[in-house]
Amino acid sequence: MLSQPLKEIKIGRDKLNEIIKANGMLVPPLRQYKITTNSRHHFPKYKDLVTGTRIFQPEQVWVGDITYINAKDKYYYLSMITDAYSKKIMGYCIDENMNVELVIKALAMAFNNRQYQTKLTHHTDRGSQYCCKAYQEKLRRMSVITSMTENSDPYTNAIAERVNGTIKHEFLIDGRHHSLLELKLLLAQAVHSYNHLRPHLSCHMLTPDNMHNQRQLRRIEYRNKFLNKKIKV
Repeated sequence: MLSQPLKEIKIGRDKLNEIIKANGMLVPPLRQYKITTNSRHHFPKYKDLVTGTRIFQPEQVWVGDITYINAKDKYYYLSMITDAYSKKIMGYCIDENMNVELVIKALAMAFNNRQYQTKLTHHTDRGSQYCCKAYQEKLRRMSVITSMTENSDPYTNAIAERVNGTIKHEFLIDGRHHSLLELKLLLAQAVHSYNHLRPHLSCHMLTPDNMHNQRQLRRIEYRNKFLNKKIKV
């Protein structure tokens, strides 16, 4: 996005990084971690049907996850559903409570934004919100196949984890004093910018929305150093 303006003033990548750093504009890495998954419950759990699967088109696999937003004086919870092929955020919801309504509202938005009637698999962790009867009934009524991680390693749902981090940290939502209403407005702006304005390296430098609107490009794959095996992101 900045390549042409930078060429005109003869500034390269390294010089740009120096300027950004000198002016305190680098996004600092955050090491906080708050558990949002409770997999010790009585609901049925499902097998991992996604790991090792070739994802070649939009709306073949959706990944879902819950993360927290630190608003200094309290925590809020964010549920997002992302298309694994295009990295487009299909649905989201933020609220004070980490209950099943949070994930159901994100799922409803995702289906309202659905463009294709392809065979769809929905991949999440084994948290109680995703395993519970109400959520699984929603998926069955929509003819969606359920897939879940089979261990507690967050990197087995790496796409969802990465998008969580992008929205929270690159768009500066996390770690600031915000009310729930303010967070909802900021989140809507962040998701729109992420989907429609921000070129994505793994989308051949297309925006997630542009990547989602075509079905010809092959998805770029990376190697996961934590699992020491190839994952598709």
